[in-house]
Amino acid sequence: MSSTEAIGTRAASAPHAEASSPGTRLLDIDAARFHEDFDRRPFFIRHRLADHPLFTMPRLVRLAQDLPAQHIEYNAGNIPIGIDPDLTPRNGLTPEETLRRIAECSSWMALKLVEHDPEYRALLEQCLAEVRPLSEPLRPGMRDLQAFIFVSSPGSVTPYHMDPEHNFLLQIRGWKEVSLFDGRDRSVLSEVELERFHGGAHRNLEFREENEAKALRYRLQPGFGLHFPATAPHYIRNGAEVSVSFSITFRTPDLDTRARVHNVNRWLRRHGIAPTPRERSPLRDAAKSLTWRIARRTGLLR
Repeated sequence: MSSTEAIGTRAASAPHAEASSPGTRLLDIDAARFHEDFDRRPFFIRHRLADHPLFTMPRLVRLAQDLPAQHIEYNAGNIPIGIDPDLTPRNGLTPEETLRRIAECSSWMALKLVEHDPEYRALLEQCLAEVRPLSEPLRPGMRDLQAFIFVSSPGSVTPYHMDPEHNFLLQIRGWKEVSLFDGRDRSVLSEVELERFHGGAHRNLEFREENEAKALRYRLQPGFGLHFPATAPHYIRNGAEVSVSFSITFRTPDLDTRARVHNVNRWLRRHGIAPTPRERSPLRDAAKSLTWRIARRTGLLR
């Protein structure tokens, strides 16, 4: 993808997709683009998973039957962009019924931590083994490999939220429009919102209409994937078909440092002190990170 293709609304033809086999590369990643934009800006990659047997509907139904209930999240899909998670409506179906009727039941489903299934674990590890040589020079220490599968009805909405991991969302079936915002823009995502999130608040965020024009829009089709920088707010609208997406994620020690700094800032703010935002002072950030690690062990900060 050229630099202009990575900003604004884009649609592109998907590459030929085929089921993977041992030794087959699964991802095509522009190394220069990765080096320039990883964990800073979204960018497209390509993949060869669109016809993979692990993403057929019968296999996904079996996965849903095997996963613990707490690893399945699903609800009605005809919801607004911004919604209180406690007010998100259910669809009245079981997970298996939701999957079997996904074309007609106007629903959204997330199958979480699917790496607990050995077959999905192997696929996740194969994908991220191709990412690791590119990510390690920039954000060393890849760990906590996790995978999520999203299955959505035509026209359904994933509400405005952010996620804590490094993430590549691989589109398997159908298409969706991703509206993604710059998480470094404090008019979009405030320090207070970041502090609450890292303090354990729900991923859903308040959507402010005045920020709509700041969205970067990406039409994600089978055979393509999109990189989401950590804590970049976004929402998603599905196209006119059933959508299946495979999210491959990992964490690095620098993300832990970010979280610790935001947690110390949250504590300072609660005690009437206006904290210095993260990244203004590397020395302050290092001191805050160390302080939080000690405080977690000793229970000093409450």
